[in-house]
Amino acid sequence: MATKAYYPISEIGAGKTGFSKTRSIIEAAFYGNNVVKVETLKEAYELAKNSPGTIVTDMPVYRGEEFGLDRDAKVLLFNDGAITGRYAAARRIAGEPGVDCEALDKVAMDAIYTSRWKTMYHATVYAGLDPEFMVRVHLLIPEGEENIMYSWMLNFQYMSDEYVKMYKESKLIGDGKEPDIYIFSDPQWTPEENPGVSFDCLSDPKTLCYFNTDQNCACILGMRYFGEHKKGTLTMVWAIANRNGYASCHGGQKEYLLADGSKFVASVYGLSGSGKSTLTHAKHGGKYEIKVLHDDAFIINTDTCASIAIEPTYFDKTSDYPTGCPDNQYLLTAQNCSATLDEDGKVQLVTEDIRNGNGRAIKSKLWSPNRVDKIEAPVNAIFWIMKDPTIPPVVKLKGAALASVMGATLATKRSSAERLAPGVDPNKLVVVPYANPFRTYPLVNDYEKFKKLVEEKQVDCYIINTGDFMGKKVKPADTLGILEAIVEKKAEFKQWGPFSDIEIMDWEGFVPDLEDASYREQLKARMQDRVNEVERFAEAKGGYDKLPQEAVEALKKLVEELA
Repeated sequence: MATKAYYPISEIGAGKTGFSKTRSIIEAAFYGNNVVKVETLKEAYELAKNSPGTIVTDMPVYRGEEFGLDRDAKVLLFNDGAITGRYAAARRIAGEPGVDCEALDKVAMDAIYTSRWKTMYHATVYAGLDPEFMVRVHLLIPEGEENIMYSWMLNFQYMSDEYVKMYKESKLIGDGKEPDIYIFSDPQWTPEENPGVSFDCLSDPKTLCYFNTDQNCACILGMRYFGEHKKGTLTMVWAIANRNGYASCHGGQKEYLLADGSKFVASVYGLSGSGKSTLTHAKHGGKYEIKVLHDDAFIINTDTCASIAIEPTYFDKTSDYPTGCPDNQYLLTAQNCSATLDEDGKVQLVTEDIRNGNGRAIKSKLWSPNRVDKIEAPVNAIFWIMKDPTIPPVVKLKGAALASVMGATLATKRSSAERLAPGVDPNKLVVVPYANPFRTYPLVNDYEKFKKLVEEKQVDCYIINTGDFMGKKVKPADTLGILEAIVEKKAEFKQWGPFSDIEIMDWEGFVPDLEDASYREQLKARMQDRVNEVERFAEAKGGYDKLPQEAVEALKKLVEELA
């Protein structure tokens, strides 16, 4: 499926697809006489390499000519300054209660007017890597921000001959009702008082990620961190997928080919730092033939249960990959890391978060030799990754309502990828529905799609805890062992204590003692927290994220069974 970019004269005008206020404000900027079109990755690389402040390392881009770079291309490093994470407080979603689109539109208009004095770069990519689902995305960003543009073109699919042909052969999404995505970004923007513009609609400090997903457009102001542009793009793409029958997934997926010729497709969902990438890329000692879809962003067709990757590359933390680590061979760009000279006087990347937290890099598709862009085999199992100290390393959920609402109340801890607002406790257990803080549509849409997968498509659903269980750390070896037992159909689950809809597999060293009054009370309290969250959804934002009554009843049943 493809989005629409070109319109017959008869299809242009008020009330027609692709023509609405916010989009009209943003799209017009792309045609200014101060705009330079960047057509290829080679152009973007040269612009980024020569951008002031770029550190050109002596680390070669491995097999770069295979994806549009010259043979002598090097890994580029660029550091953003003091801010090295995403800032959720800056997000404004059109359609949510309390979001003043009229005021935000004026902020965008003024920012675009101010940008007329700058040279602006227009880059285009595809998001979605199969003819079944491909979206064309445009980014407009000022001179001086070439590294963001280059990383963005690497992170998504640049317009190579192969993918241009693929896109031309794909069908229009939503019968032509989905136009291309347009994103205007000015990281250099600062608020300046002008007639008709109020900044009361913005976060403090004054920055903005404004998404009008119904109109397939966004405006990002004052945000230097590349992750805002990556996740901002995914935000838009996931919204299109949601409208067109797909479950939008912030997680990883892999396919196992077993000895008997059968396949097992596992989807894992978790925030940055939860272990989803580790689980997705684990090779399991070569026991199985494995295909990896992606470790961060994909979609599931809720009718066929086939899955499609959104991005070709990986935006990964560098903290676990020391200088000289073999995995660093696959780096394309790096952000918020340091550099030094080796014994031969060559510039090398310094990782391990010595400079700051959340050092990042884009890794090429070649990092995972078993990568695919689509998994045709239907998904078999969903794993919600939680860091809840009362949950054992694995439990199995029965019933579609419970399975889906547990995803809606996915409990975890904050990650270093986030820039937190003043006063927010980074250690507090938080609920992030479906591990996706980038959703821009009512929560019930995700709830119904995951419920459908469990109820109609017989997809199994589990919770895995990759944090600690009552003070004892769950190690990666434990989680991988559990996953292997499930994949090989050797896992033996039994009813867990009083819970009629939760089953447990005993795992050595982590058997919960429900006779322990203290543990039982803590477990009950965490389940009650989930009830409270779902009831809060019904009240917050004017009930925008309200879930069906069956969802809260499934959770209340757990609390009652513990009482």
